[in-house]
Amino acid sequence: MRRPAMGGTVETSASNNAAAVYKKIIVSYTYVAVWIFLSFTVIVYNKYILDRKMYNWPYPISLTMIHMGFCSSIAFLLVRVFKLVELPVNNMTRELFLSSVVPIGALYSLSLWLSNSAYIYLSVSFIQMLKALMPVAVYSTAVLLKRDAFNSKTMTNMVAISVGVAIAAYGEARFNLSGVLLQLGAVVVEAIRLVMIQILLNSKGITLNPISTLYYVAPCCFVFLSLPWLLVEYPVLRATSSFKLDFLVFGTNSTAAFLLNLAVFLLVGKTSALTMNVAGVVKDWLLIAFSWSVIMDMVTPVNLLGYAVAFVGVCFYNYAKLQTLKAKEAQKLQQSAIDEEVGLVKQKPERREEILASSQKDDTES
Repeated sequence: MRRPAMGGTVETSASNNAAAVYKKIIVSYTYVAVWIFLSFTVIVYNKYILDRKMYNWPYPISLTMIHMGFCSSIAFLLVRVFKLVELPVNNMTRELFLSSVVPIGALYSLSLWLSNSAYIYLSVSFIQMLKALMPVAVYSTAVLLKRDAFNSKTMTNMVAISVGVAIAAYGEARFNLSGVLLQLGAVVVEAIRLVMIQILLNSKGITLNPISTLYYVAPCCFVFLSLPWLLVEYPVLRATSSFKLDFLVFGTNSTAAFLLNLAVFLLVGKTSALTMNVAGVVKDWLLIAFSWSVIMDMVTPVNLLGYAVAFVGVCFYNYAKLQTLKAKEAQKLQQSAIDEEVGLVKQKPERREEILASSQKDDTES
């Protein structure tokens, strides 16, 4: 009998593995590209609508409520009408909703309100530079709430990022204190929200996809924003008769915001949160270039120097996280191998007893 050539089998296996790797890389980069495009679109679109020199509709609470109302409606249709998405019915109790989802919705509404308000006062490029402080805010919040251990090297990295952002702020040609305070407030609130998701939901075994998240959170955001809207923007809108919306502009803007939520889920679900962080750095540079070349925002050399320092700090932070994840994965594999070896050792005496019992049975029968 003629045996098949082993070399051909090995080459075929290697070729299949290489094809699978290339396919995974292409899919990952596709998700990254889609997320960058949608995030880019939403940011620039919001700036266009809110900026007084462009579309001139400076009502950030109203814009956020339009987004939340649109997302709530689409999520309701997908969950309740078309039943395309299932909810964690067994885990999402009324008590959990009130104690976890409602606070997260309140934080999310405040974060969106503050970040959208900043577009009225600051350029897109400078806002992206200020957003580089997000790792600092998340790490500091996690340490304060005892969700993460203090590490001197990580804190040094956080200080470097902060110094870089401070330099960028110092070099900002159109510095506006109100806008900076709004954006920094948005960063802090968003950091608290991300940590609270870990505490209030993930630690209890609750994981939500973007549709179910919008189904629960978007109506909460809408309700929480309604009170400041009635007090702050409703009187102005009523006096200026600005209730007539351009459905093409606001419809496409809301659709882009909804699709961005789906893109975030796909990117994190199919790759990792770390990939999203790295892609975010690329997106920030693209937005800075777009803001300078197309919108004609002024970007100074000091701006770029400061953001470059923060950029290096963020890259180092992502690299450190990657190394930590690799170390944890290696530790899991090592522990799994040890457990398997211990299990085999434990099985040996039991196997001896089975063999001895079988031998005694054979002797008795004979």
